[in-house]
Amino acid sequence: MTRLLKEIRHNPLLWPLAFVPVVLAAQVLKPEAHTLLFVLSVVAIVPLAALLSRATESVAARTGDMIGGLLNATLGNLTELLIALAALRAGQYVLVKASIAGAIVTNALFMLGASFLLGGLKHHVQEYNRNNARLQAGLLFLATIAMLVPSVVAEADTAAATAKFSQTLSTGLSVLLIVTYGLGLVFSLKTHGELFASADHAEHGEAQWSLGLSLATLAGVTVLVALVSEVFVESVQQAATALGISPAFVGFIIVALVGGAAEMVSAFSAARKNKLDLSVGIALGSASQIALFVAPVLVLASYVIGPMPMNLQFWPGAVAMILIATMTAALVSNTGRSAWFVGVLIMTVYLVFAMTLYLLPPQVR
Repeated sequence: MTRLLKEIRHNPLLWPLAFVPVVLAAQVLKPEAHTLLFVLSVVAIVPLAALLSRATESVAARTGDMIGGLLNATLGNLTELLIALAALRAGQYVLVKASIAGAIVTNALFMLGASFLLGGLKHHVQEYNRNNARLQAGLLFLATIAMLVPSVVAEADTAAATAKFSQTLSTGLSVLLIVTYGLGLVFSLKTHGELFASADHAEHGEAQWSLGLSLATLAGVTVLVALVSEVFVESVQQAATALGISPAFVGFIIVALVGGAAEMVSAFSAARKNKLDLSVGIALGSASQIALFVAPVLVLASYVIGPMPMNLQFWPGAVAMILIATMTAALVSNTGRSAWFVGVLIMTVYLVFAMTLYLLPPQVR
């Protein structure tokens, strides 16, 4: 604990941790001040993300980049899962689907592209294990197909796409995706783990925390991120209206960026240290985890905590963006090598989506 406090004192990026109790107190004292809560929650999430990044790096140094990337993606997505469960209880299924689609696209394009860009600006050419990238891209493509089928059937054959048919299909696909995700973990971590060893060119030298301190910090920060993120989500829609930002842009872009802040800090920091395996593992691993695990769990959980069951039928624009993001990530990560301009190309695709949503929001159903 002494080491943690010392790091907070000497790292200016962690000083805004003081805003964490401020935003929680403001939520109780001034719940109607949505714009203020929005700003405070964004400021509070940044240092929490940095602290989560530091702890995850210490764990990854002892467990390897593959497991470290999986751990970081899981903790980051846990926050999004908790927020989505709260939205499920309120019956806000449009918000749930928008956050799922936005998180997949943001992780597969923005996080991966920015990692390549930031790492490439410091290192001429970077290498990483392309087997891991191929696996994650393949899993993500599988999940995209599962999301595409209910939407395509609904558009192509309205007679067959009854509510009961769509719900039954979504439930079956959810179970299938969860099983596939579990088998993917067994394949990559146990039976064929040797194929996913890191292409380690990392810069070592930063003192690592003990495993106990790292795990305790990860657990505590995850809870705080979840609490602050709930304040953010509750205030973001009203704040967006006050600031003149479209709801589609907020749900698909802003919520995804803030919700994935912790993972992004870790991915960007690892890329700058030439640990691109960890960056790719976080970015693509998080995207595939949301698509294959978080989204199906939400569908199944809606039977228990939702006012009515939720399906996997997304609006056409979201499905198209997820499919394009998946194909882009698979194409650029297939070589196992990267430079800064590759990151520019990926981020340009993301900016095309962001500009489109900002100027012409899709008709969300």
